[in-house]
Amino acid sequence: PIVLILNQGRPRLIKDIEPLAKAIVNVMLPSNYGGDALANLLAGDSNFSGKMPFTYPKHINALATYDYKPCEDIGQMGGNYNYDSVMDIQWPFGFGLSYTTYKYANLKLDKTTFNADDELTFTVDVTNIGKTAGKESVLLFSKDLVASSTPDNIRLRNFDKITLQPGETKTVTLKLKGSDMAFVDYDGKWRLEEGDFKFKCGDLWIDAKCSNTKIWETPNK
Repeated sequence: PIVLILNQGRPRLIKDIEPLAKAIVNVMLPSNYGGDALANLLAGDSNFSGKMPFTYPKHINALATYDYKPCEDIGQMGGNYNYDSVMDIQWPFGFGLSYTTYKYANLKLDKTTFNADDELTFTVDVTNIGKTAGKESVLLFSKDLVASSTPDNIRLRNFDKITLQPGETKTVTLKLKGSDMAFVDYDGKWRLEEGDFKFKCGDLWIDAKCSNTKIWETPNK
């Protein structure tokens, strides 16, 4: 089996190699002791816990960001050659594997409606269901369903990294300010608009609604 090691400062296109590889390790530019760290990981003395910090491209001239606008994902007809490589990526932002597996459950939010002055508190249970200790980055995303300016498809809002022994469960708490969901509109002002939001953690989603619109005359801090 092939184990592909990527030691690079920019992404190389590997779409033809990826199906042939047993594993792919992207160490990027790990500095002087990167070789030691890689040896420990491959030997199983340490466990992988990195997450992809960008969207890894699959085709030439087809760079994409994870927070693309919904209108950018135009899709393709069945059997049509994907000339634009629209959202046809190698790995998404936040992707990463390890020697163990994590399960998410019981995603909760302390309120169903919020405004700019509120604080939102999320909790989620994360369990290591594998046989190896590991570290997991718990990522919290938001999705604004409708806005006067086309909203991003999704946005990373908060995260935490936890260590879990095999079979261990931890409840992770992540907080957001209501004003964090504001965006800069066409007039250059920060704006939080009344409407529906969705929040994602792991493979779980939860809904909340902004009850009042607020427009900042000064930068949103």
